[in-house]
Amino acid sequence: MLSEPLRWAAAGASVAAYGALCAGIWWRERTRVGAAAADAAALAGDGDAVLMVHASQTGQAESLAWDSARWLHAGGTPVRVVALNALDATMLGQARQAYFIASTYGEGDAPDGASVFVERLMEGPVPAALKQLTYAVLALGDREYANFCGFGRRLDDWLRAQGAQPAFPRVEVDNGAPAALAEWRRRLRPDASEQDPVEAAPSADFAPWRLVAREHLNPGSDGGPVFLLGFMPPSGPDPVWEAGDLVQVAVAADPGRPRDYSIASTVHDGELQLIVRQERHPDGSLGAASGLLTSTLALGDTVAMRLKPHPGFRLAGNKERPLILIGNGTGLAGLRAHLRARAASDKGRNWLVFGERHEATDFLCRAELEAWRADGTLARLDMVFSRDAEATQGERRYVQHRLLQLAEEVAAWVEGGASIYVCGSLQGMAAGVDGALRQILGADRLGALTAAGRYRRDVY
Repeated sequence: MLSEPLRWAAAGASVAAYGALCAGIWWRERTRVGAAAADAAALAGDGDAVLMVHASQTGQAESLAWDSARWLHAGGTPVRVVALNALDATMLGQARQAYFIASTYGEGDAPDGASVFVERLMEGPVPAALKQLTYAVLALGDREYANFCGFGRRLDDWLRAQGAQPAFPRVEVDNGAPAALAEWRRRLRPDASEQDPVEAAPSADFAPWRLVAREHLNPGSDGGPVFLLGFMPPSGPDPVWEAGDLVQVAVAADPGRPRDYSIASTVHDGELQLIVRQERHPDGSLGAASGLLTSTLALGDTVAMRLKPHPGFRLAGNKERPLILIGNGTGLAGLRAHLRARAASDKGRNWLVFGERHEATDFLCRAELEAWRADGTLARLDMVFSRDAEATQGERRYVQHRLLQLAEEVAAWVEGGASIYVCGSLQGMAAGVDGALRQILGADRLGALTAAGRYRRDVY
């Protein structure tokens, strides 16, 4: 941390208010999500409003849903914005027109913002025919993955199978491609001009953030080097973010494909911190983004970054609930931000279940975690070191195994009102944790927690 006074952390209330006005109002408006019943919002009366449905993981689909709704509303069409997980068979059966904006997660998987809908409708009992419904799908994806737009395509096929009629062919978007998004807008309002006035969300631009600290967290590890990085913002209004949010890093070597990183600090910490593992390709070259952040960039240099709200991983309605925080590796970043926020607010009990390789080299942020355990910020800390377990027990043990061992305690915390936050690798850890929670709580209970915003994930 810097020893000099932190200008932007100590800025006056008027400047902070201005920063919040510029960067926060729209975020709060479009991310008013809590319990599923409160997740729908209307731009103009419910009546015969068109549904604008989003299935999101990191917030991109939700943001586009609000933008699309405003575009339709500007043309005189009443629109209701709703999360796919909040859409039940009754609401869908009554709808006459709906537009679906659907992200794909990993290799063709449904995003968390669609998990409840998938289980209850797409994989559940076949609902009544949807012959009354006219619809269209905007499918978001990335062609670097084999199953491009996999969930959007699956949703489109399912709607057709239920008898719904497409208003126009599915529009597929590769990593936010402007041409595809412009085609979507044109399809929504064929008679409109792109210059037609419409109130739009202020877009956050990339800005030069200065690297002010870099600490190697796992020297001697047989895994990739992990670094704690600190950045200071450019001059101007104070940056605004919440625990759970992301930052995007622009990489000159791969234009148009910024990398998302979980923010590991709160706005009150005085700097934006990241926990990044240095990646190496088989040929020995460094990963474009991780290599830039952990090696190429020198202290004092700047890198283009922008804040990215992540409503699906914020505390939202869980601010005073007990939290079970589960993760591995650099997933500690998102969990650490929540723990820092909780330490400052002194609200709610916290339980961290975290996994890495070896206790001797990979106990990331050990002093901080143990201090939180000592002062009560962490009511419980369970560290799981897979390679140590292999050496002593003959097999690797991961966080999902510890959860199953502690099934009664997990269930008791949830019955006591706890919410569950998972951050880390999608393959292996996140899937294993999800399976363990289903065993412990049951699929229906876990689905109810998801719908209520009490089971949230930031996995990659």
